[in-house]
Amino acid sequence: MLRVENVWKTFNAGTVNEKTALAGLNLHLNEGDFVTVIGGNGAGKSTMLNAVAGVWPVDKGKISIDSVDVTKLPEHKRAAYLGRVFQDPMTGTAAGMQIEENLALAARRGAKRFLKPGITQKEREYYKERLASLGLGLEDRLTSKVGLLSGGQRQALTLLMATLKKPRLLLLDEHTAALDPKTAAKVLDATDRIVGEDNLTTLMITHNMKDAIAHGNRLIMMYEGHVIYDVAGEEKKNLKVSDLLAKFEEVSGGEFANDRMMLTN
Repeated sequence: MLRVENVWKTFNAGTVNEKTALAGLNLHLNEGDFVTVIGGNGAGKSTMLNAVAGVWPVDKGKISIDSVDVTKLPEHKRAAYLGRVFQDPMTGTAAGMQIEENLALAARRGAKRFLKPGITQKEREYYKERLASLGLGLEDRLTSKVGLLSGGQRQALTLLMATLKKPRLLLLDEHTAALDPKTAAKVLDATDRIVGEDNLTTLMITHNMKDAIAHGNRLIMMYEGHVIYDVAGEEKKNLKVSDLLAKFEEVSGGEFANDRMMLTN
């Protein structure tokens, strides 16, 4: 479903601020893989997601989604393949619009526009059903303005919007990092359920090593722009946080000690 082959990306090349963010990155995901991504600050995690999403061109290498070479496609042309949720709960929704209007926009993404009634009753029933699965009481607030919701409610709504059309690839960029622990757990439960029910191929960046172990069927660790550890199945299930720390310290010389991931393990 996703192939990232020998991808390089350097920012501010030729200047004193030159930074190689991706250094020959290789990553292959099969359909239905739910991969959690960990690594220290500056490891290239978000840069990898931006490269896949086409936020900017890569310097070298190839990126394919569902066997389609998208390396040279701009961001807006890759949107049909992707769903994405960012860290900031305020970025994925339109605050001045109603919950049902936000969902309708997501449902119509990429479709041709016609002069016809707005939101049908059938659509409303479907939205209520999907909202009820979040367990946040939003199914009874279809006409509420999104700007009145809490950050956790908005992030859960964003997740629902990003997956409403069952994207070929779902990108989650620390989508629970800004939430309180209780709400984050609810959003992660919803993530597991949606990804599992729709068999969505997913990349989820997290700084929480316990979450990285508990969710998904596969875990990768990044360091200096490439993958240094890739584990799946039973081996992943049996991991402990101490195992991940030891692996990182093995390749980084102990630099993990001051990383904020240490605060969320």
